[in-house]
Amino acid sequence: MSSHLDASVRTELESALTARARDLREEIRATLAKSDDENYLSVANEVRDLEDESFADLVVDVNLAEIDRDLTELRAVEAALRALREGRYGICEDCGRPIDLERLQVTPQATRCINCQTTWERTHWQRIGHTL
Repeated sequence: MSSHLDASVRTELESALTARARDLREEIRATLAKSDDENYLSVANEVRDLEDESFADLVVDVNLAEIDRDLTELRAVEAALRALREGRYGICEDCGRPIDLERLQVTPQATRCINCQTTWERTHWQRIGHTL
């Protein structure tokens, strides 16, 4: 249970999560609209050399990476909102201890306490590698 968080704090965090979800949906929508404007075929049809074609590929890849990053964060935000509704928000998924309020205020979709997150990043970084 998220009993370590009082009602006003839960309301504040729920507002922050809801606002972030709204912002992410808008960012995804805007990137999709931008992708339509920068459609690969139209860019590729206007270019005639390999360098320009590589640039067209890069534009498409960057747009897809932006959408992927935003979707990943949106899923985490929506999972945090579900956990909040179900009374399990703010509890570390690894050790079961409460996540510090300061951490939740900075990263309201956090699912691990700082110690478990640090351990997770050390043990999983190589499998994930760098992302955009």
